[in-house]
Amino acid sequence: MTSIISESADIHNAVHILKRSIFSKRSKDTTESSAPGWKLFGHVPPKSSGEKEAAQISQEYQAKLRASQLAPSHPKKQDVEVSSTTALILENRPMNLPSKDPEEAEKHRLQYEQMIECAKKKEQREFKLRKKQLQNQLRQEDQLAKSSRIWNNEILPNWETMRSSKKARDLWWYGLPPSVRGKVWRLALGNELNVTAELYKICIGRADEKIKLMQDSESVSSYDPSCDTPSNKEDSVSVIRLDVSRTFPHLCIFQKGGPYHDLLHSLLGAYATYRPDVGYVQGMSFIAGILLLNMEAADAFICFANLLNRPCQVTFFRMDEAMMTAYYKTFEEYFKENLPVLYDHFDKQNLTPDLYLIDWIFLLYSKSLPLDVVCRVWDVFWRDGEEFIFRTALGILRAYEKTLLSLDFIHIAQFLTKLPEDVTADFLFHNIEPIKMTIDKKKFSNILSTYKDNGES
Repeated sequence: MTSIISESADIHNAVHILKRSIFSKRSKDTTESSAPGWKLFGHVPPKSSGEKEAAQISQEYQAKLRASQLAPSHPKKQDVEVSSTTALILENRPMNLPSKDPEEAEKHRLQYEQMIECAKKKEQREFKLRKKQLQNQLRQEDQLAKSSRIWNNEILPNWETMRSSKKARDLWWYGLPPSVRGKVWRLALGNELNVTAELYKICIGRADEKIKLMQDSESVSSYDPSCDTPSNKEDSVSVIRLDVSRTFPHLCIFQKGGPYHDLLHSLLGAYATYRPDVGYVQGMSFIAGILLLNMEAADAFICFANLLNRPCQVTFFRMDEAMMTAYYKTFEEYFKENLPVLYDHFDKQNLTPDLYLIDWIFLLYSKSLPLDVVCRVWDVFWRDGEEFIFRTALGILRAYEKTLLSLDFIHIAQFLTKLPEDVTADFLFHNIEPIKMTIDKKKFSNILSTYKDNGES
């Protein structure tokens, strides 16, 4: 029995020793075999450490913190991370930098609040501006729609009785709706020459034949437009091609390949054959182009022929110096009456109206003002006649009076030759409205007649 117990104890001890050696061996092998795996992923396995007291841990932490604060702060780029401007102002500094002074922290907080407040105000201003622009656009659209209904339903059906009414004249002043602009222009201008659509087609045919004949005789290259005489004015159809491509180039519709290129070319050629005594004069393409933008080609030709037959246009297109002088002197009378200070300044600078006024009158502002503003000027021009051309000129001078008073002769001439491109119709008409076209109860036509008679005598 004793031997059995002894054998059992020996067996137990052997198993215990064997078990202890096996597990200790396995633990060591596991650690060693796992190390390469850790290194493969860029990590080092944690080292085993004995238990530490809480006081020891705290002391070690404080020592590391002091060492980091005393060490020079040269952080690597990958260690610096700024999420936003707010982080620079409000967030605490990294641990390797000295903490903010309380006054500095308060200053940064106030700066942040100011930034937020400015951003909010800017956003509110932009929102109000967009809202105002949208409201103005909607209001203008409503006014145009309402004006169109009045023109179509009340004024146009009763043209002869309504054209001089206060209601029609008031609507006229604020601009004609694009949908009725062409109709009103045709009715207001009339057709004293009795030009017809059939005559337009005949003139186009004659112009085409003339161009073909000139091409065959190779006279196009030898033609000199500066040598025009009444006998060869009709030959000016050859230079129309050159001018058409220069008409409103920013629109890209009158150039070769554009939808209005052939229409404009045909209209100008037809007029040159219809009025060989006038022919084509450089710049006519702009007037014809505006008409084509607002009505059909045949109607545009009828209006073009009748417009250039008006006294003021005939004077300037034919370069009638005596009549041109009468217009200039009449303009100076109203200039002196409405803008005496600017008139005296121009007089001291020896700046005469012919230096800047001829281009405005000659082409009815078609090259001097933006297209939408030109159409507004033309609207009232059909209502008031040639008087409004000169009233518009005074409105332009009034609008830029302060600027012009500070300029000398050369700079005034340059400024008026090329007006600012940002002029708007509302701005211009705001300055035209105060201009008075009566002097001692004399109207424009009366004063013009006086100078005209003096010139003839």
